[in-house]
Amino acid sequence: MPQLRRDPVTRRWIIIATDRAKRPQDFVNESQPLAEAFCPFCEGNEDKTPKEIFADRNDGSSTNGPGWNLRVVPNKYPALQVEGELDKRPDGMYDRMNGIGAHEVIIETPEHHLSLTDLTPEQITNVLWVYRDRLLDLERDKRLAYGMLFKNVGAAAGATLEHTHSQLIVTPVVPATVGHEMEVASDYFQYRGRCLLCDIVREELDAGSRIVWEGKSFVAYVPYAPRFPFETWILPREHRSHYPALEHAEAQELAVALKTTLMKIESALDRPAYNYMIHTSPFGTDPLAEYHWHIEIIPRIARVAGFEWGTGFYINPVSPEDAAAFLREIEVKPDGKKRKKKKPATKKHA
Repeated sequence: MPQLRRDPVTRRWIIIATDRAKRPQDFVNESQPLAEAFCPFCEGNEDKTPKEIFADRNDGSSTNGPGWNLRVVPNKYPALQVEGELDKRPDGMYDRMNGIGAHEVIIETPEHHLSLTDLTPEQITNVLWVYRDRLLDLERDKRLAYGMLFKNVGAAAGATLEHTHSQLIVTPVVPATVGHEMEVASDYFQYRGRCLLCDIVREELDAGSRIVWEGKSFVAYVPYAPRFPFETWILPREHRSHYPALEHAEAQELAVALKTTLMKIESALDRPAYNYMIHTSPFGTDPLAEYHWHIEIIPRIARVAGFEWGTGFYINPVSPEDAAAFLREIEVKPDGKKRKKKKPATKKHA
């Protein structure tokens, strides 16, 4: 029988439609390959991007030239722009302000053919550390309120270039999704005197049925009420409210956690398109006892249609326990190549 499950982080109800359940191998990977064309992110094409904000460079290399390992540049077609004033004002009964913010691209490797999961844990650590540094730098701009780090992989996930990269968009207001999460977390803390996500980490570790990976400092799990099949979250095991407070040793383990989780998802679902997002506390806030930063990974293997848009409900045909069990059993080596596990025989559903 289908179940209705309530996500404690968003208070959103999710339909786990067990009668519509599919095996992981039954999902059709509809990822369309991005057209092979000129790539401005490849080494040697540095003059085709805006001037770099930061680059990890080899000794002797020149700014905005070849010889880099990781590069941060402004987005050529930014959603928001740095120059100008907010100029907040009414517009009749409405509110408006200028589109002030920042939009940056983190180009994770000069090699076009590599994906994030092809990079070494050390390279991914560098990416995660640059995320931290860019947030800390942009937080100094008092016009800005929030930094959203995200990655789109594949055309179905909104990527327009194949070359592996992630993005940072900084906004002058706190996004509604994060603001709602913080409101729910604050209510929970006021009622129970504890962090909601800290309690979830303890609950998931005790139950074990939705755990995908765990280490000394981080845990990856499928949420109790996931919106999408194989949605997976990565959280610090100890309370942390701000991603930029990440220590280097923690970044090293987070790189392993992220790579391992993505390798498992890629092996289970034949390299699907996916998004990941880092939810952290807003700029200019002290450490918060009620909020806990985290990474949300969304494989793009299910469509959102009229029912979802009209109600806010999501229909997920795979239970989180089944998804987590399948991912747990996939053996991967973060320092080596992926190894896909043998697909088990399961019941077919009419």
